[in-house]
Amino acid sequence: MHALAGLADDAPTRDLRQTCIDVLCAYLRLPYTAQDDLPAGDPEAQHAYLALKEVRHTVIRVIRDHFRLALDHPHCWQGHHLDLTNVIFDGGDLTGAVFLNTVVDFSGAVFNGGMMCFNEAVFSGRVDFSRAAFDAGAVSFRDTLFPGGEAFFTLAKFRGSVIDFRNAVFSGSTVDFTRAAFDEGDVYFNDAQFARGAVDFRVARFTGSEVDLSGAALSGSRVDFSFCQFATGTVAFVGNHFSGGNVAFNRARFQGGTVDYSSAVFSGSTVSFESGRFSDGTVDFAGARFDSGSVDFSMARFSGAAIDFDSAQFSGAAVSFDTVNGEAPPGLVPANGSALPAGLTPPPHW
Repeated sequence: MHALAGLADDAPTRDLRQTCIDVLCAYLRLPYTAQDDLPAGDPEAQHAYLALKEVRHTVIRVIRDHFRLALDHPHCWQGHHLDLTNVIFDGGDLTGAVFLNTVVDFSGAVFNGGMMCFNEAVFSGRVDFSRAAFDAGAVSFRDTLFPGGEAFFTLAKFRGSVIDFRNAVFSGSTVDFTRAAFDEGDVYFNDAQFARGAVDFRVARFTGSEVDLSGAALSGSRVDFSFCQFATGTVAFVGNHFSGGNVAFNRARFQGGTVDYSSAVFSGSTVSFESGRFSDGTVDFAGARFDSGSVDFSMARFSGAAIDFDSAQFSGAAVSFDTVNGEAPPGLVPANGSALPAGLTPPPHW
């Protein structure tokens, strides 16, 4: 594998270098049995697995090292594409790799144990995890930069892995989780920064996972959970500062999950639950502060869920329940029975 990388380095044309890189990626795409799927009590199979694992992780390190090199280095592979479709990963390290105007394709890949690390990497091109399966282990994007790039997790399945975007920076980027299924795994965006970008969870399904955006800074960005189904699990925005962006849960169905905005600050942002269906679960704005912007529950239907504005402060924002249908959401009426907070429009049936 090192010799093949050397051939790529000495290739006289970009096309020949890309051919060598394609062969390295093709090796990773060969059939591979992860450790959890080995026959029990078979030392020969275990030995073969460890040998193959060593070679595969060497390929990943070779790729990382070449994408760490400066642009003017003769062995830099910048701009060459990586086809890692349907690869089975049981760990690997791409820490610090820089992918400028590069397509890195993990579509259909399986992450089955170990730690796959992208910490401090830079993606200004396209990285694609569409239809990937995150079955176990962890994938870490801590401190990763997405300056104007695209990260796709469309139709991905999260069934036990931890995906860590803590402290990542999305500047003008798109992160796409449309139609993803969060059955057990957890996704963390704590303290991430979103500026003028978009995070798209439309039509995703949450049945036991936690998606945590607590502490994230959203400035002029859009986070979209429209048409999502929340059966169980939690989506948390605890303590977030929403400045100029918007968060949409339009036509989402809440059947047991929790959306937590407690202690969040809204200054110029829009949060919309328009036409949402609340049959169970909780939406929590306890201790939130609304300085400007709006929260919209227009045309929502309530039949058992709790909407909690306990101790929330309204000083310029508008909260609308125009044409709401169903029972009055618990938690909206202050405990002392006094008037609703300024700017809060009661539903017509009150």
